[in-house]
Amino acid sequence: METFYRDSWVEVNLSAIEYNIKQLRQRLNSETKIYAVVKANAYGHGDERVAKKALESGADGLAVALLDEAVKLRKAGFTAPVLVMGWIRPEDAPLAAEREIAVTVFQEEWLRMVDSSQLSKPLKLHMKWDTGMGRIGIRTTEEMDRILPLIKEQPNFKLEAVFTHFATADEVSLNYFEEQEKRFYKLLSHFERVWSGNVEFHIGNSAASMRFPDRMKQYVRFGISMYGLYPSNAVKEERPIDLKPAFSLQSRLVHVKRLEAQESISYGATYQAENEEWIGTIPLGYADGWIRKLQGMEVLVNGKRHPIVGRICMDQFMIRLDQEYPIGTKVTLIGKQGDEEVTTDEVADYLETINYEVPCMISNRVPRVFIEDGQIVEVNNPVK
Repeated sequence: METFYRDSWVEVNLSAIEYNIKQLRQRLNSETKIYAVVKANAYGHGDERVAKKALESGADGLAVALLDEAVKLRKAGFTAPVLVMGWIRPEDAPLAAEREIAVTVFQEEWLRMVDSSQLSKPLKLHMKWDTGMGRIGIRTTEEMDRILPLIKEQPNFKLEAVFTHFATADEVSLNYFEEQEKRFYKLLSHFERVWSGNVEFHIGNSAASMRFPDRMKQYVRFGISMYGLYPSNAVKEERPIDLKPAFSLQSRLVHVKRLEAQESISYGATYQAENEEWIGTIPLGYADGWIRKLQGMEVLVNGKRHPIVGRICMDQFMIRLDQEYPIGTKVTLIGKQGDEEVTTDEVADYLETINYEVPCMISNRVPRVFIEDGQIVEVNNPVK
């Protein structure tokens, strides 16, 4: 098993991934299938290990944002359906076809630029409809009428699916969500009149699939909540399914010292001890994604909260301790110690952002340790 040579690491609980997928599976209609969204290195958790566990736990396919991410999964030996939800270059379509990777289509000119003579296998297409997210996708029936004939006339183009994305499915007010639904069904009505092939649909993200399972189509896309995080406070309060967080961030004390009153800590001397204080140093910093704005945030030592003091450095930061602790004492930045817990949501609130961003921002310098049923099953040290 691979090892690492620093005292900071992420723990990824694969049993929690399994639990969350099975919770959603019980919530959905029995015929609805699941794309496990493993883009952005599985939201910072580790794409290959998470993808493997997701498929073992009942997911039917994998969804990513980039062709690079999809190719990586294929090179790792994954044979399950893989969808790239973002735009790819038309000149890269032959590679996608060769690797049997489904790609997103929504532009007439893109279809014209794909050289179908270079396609060794049929190119799997998922047509994106922009019903109100405003990122990518067709918005009108006129656009649809220009795109569909281009797909029909090429025998190496295979329209597998149509999808859209809800912008506010995680909010208390459902007005805009329902407006997007109306736009989707208006486009669907036209599509069914002009297209005769067998096509599947996926419209649900984590929030929509958990909250409105009866309104979903053949597939849903399970993203943030597969990792045990609710997409918003509104959904968290509603709690349509139970979730277990898969991500925790751990470190250890590498230095402990006693500071006299009025002595300073870190760059800029922004922190001065008011009295005699014990100060601990932790080997993690903003190069690891633990950014300077987290100064003042609390971490756990010995099951108790201790504040970050002074500016966070590139590779280290300091905390004020309530007593002297031995070198090597475990420090939990995200996760549980005893009865105390620092949640991803708490860190996100401190940073005035969303929980999605927190695991994604922990860099690849930090090893990922994969845990299943309480046992380490793999260590991934990208630095090596």
